[in-house]
Amino acid sequence: MRLLVVGKLDGQLSSAVKMAMSAGAKVSHVETASAATHALRAGQGADLLLVDYEIDIAGLIAANEAERIRVPVVACGVGPDPVKAAAAIRAGAKEFIPLPPEAELIAAVLAAVSDDNRPMVVQDPAMKAVLTLADQVAPSDASILITGESGSGKEVIARYVHQKSRRSAKPFISVNCAAIPENLLESELFGHEKGAFTGALARRIGKFEEANGGTLLLDEISEMDARLQAKLLRAIQEREIDRVGGAKPVKVDIRILATSNRDLAQAVKEGTFREDLLYRLNVVNLRLPPLRERPGDIIVLAEHFVKKYAAANGMADKPLSDEAKRRLVAHRWSGNVRELENAMHRAVLLSPSDQITEDSIRLPDGQPLAPADAGMRTAQAASVAAAEAVRNTFVGQTVAEMEQQLILDTLEHCAGNRTHAANILGISIRTLRNKLKEYSEAGVAVPAPQGAGASAA
Repeated sequence: MRLLVVGKLDGQLSSAVKMAMSAGAKVSHVETASAATHALRAGQGADLLLVDYEIDIAGLIAANEAERIRVPVVACGVGPDPVKAAAAIRAGAKEFIPLPPEAELIAAVLAAVSDDNRPMVVQDPAMKAVLTLADQVAPSDASILITGESGSGKEVIARYVHQKSRRSAKPFISVNCAAIPENLLESELFGHEKGAFTGALARRIGKFEEANGGTLLLDEISEMDARLQAKLLRAIQEREIDRVGGAKPVKVDIRILATSNRDLAQAVKEGTFREDLLYRLNVVNLRLPPLRERPGDIIVLAEHFVKKYAAANGMADKPLSDEAKRRLVAHRWSGNVRELENAMHRAVLLSPSDQITEDSIRLPDGQPLAPADAGMRTAQAASVAAAEAVRNTFVGQTVAEMEQQLILDTLEHCAGNRTHAANILGISIRTLRNKLKEYSEAGVAVPAPQGAGASAA
């Protein structure tokens, strides 16, 4: 996480910075609000601002908003003065950290406010297959198109790919193409020079340059207008961009990921999306199945969100009742993981007992989840049991047995290709051969290479 500290680095604030760094934050520092806005405008990206509450926080947020820079603010201060702390929250700060600091408090606030703390929670075979493909392509620089319904976790898988890539130590920058007005998106992506248009009072570094060396996620790429699509295509092909009003191109080194919840092939047929751009973006396609097509994930995700929001609200973790699990699996979840997360957040707050029952799980309109009809109960119970079985697959197995299962499953996924499987497993082909020989001699069936091009090595 990238943390920009705003204020004089003396005394307790300096201690807070050291604690943030020990918690994994990459910290930079400026002393004034104007310097903070200038740094962000110049491409010094940040995921969070830690601001002394003696600084004009409302003015800082307003100046950033004028530049379309939206970075959450956490206020901090010595004392603290409750009046100043309350004023900082009213001015737009998300949280307040009293100084002298506590290491656990700083780590908790950074994790809660930052956008990075979204782990992959996967048990269903359909999503495990997606993760396997993501693991294969993550180390490359290939462009990836991530498709799936709204709320299915496209940005989460994009961050996963970045974290598994060779660029993981560099920035991950996300731009929502649907949330930025068409006339501003070009400047947002490519930046502008001073005086390029009315209101361009200073040079602004765009997201392409801010992501230099790292990964740029173009969220909901289907909403980009045709003229800008042409400029994006050139940027991908030439690895250089033109700032609005700029006199010369700027070289950039980034990896492009894009998401869409629309059928881009159909958009090409309709003439709203460039076919050549689709080919450039869709080197690899990661299709995320909707939650209703991955029932094995529903319970583990629900339990993850219960833990998350119980901790966030200072409440004890609670188990899900059997009937609650049946109803969760039976629901269609048209809003996918996002809808499930919101439902479990409400359930944590509404549950009066020592477990979360079906009555605590409410839809946005306040209605409970519908009970399963008698004909569906057996199937739903089987789905819940399957989810539990998947989670407990490795319980009771030795490390050697787990290793054998992982190697054989990977080899089967690779259609018997030994070289491919070794690359995915991160072991040498010689080690893989020795393991497979050991399994064969013990009477274990080993997948044979399939097809003429498969390696039998």
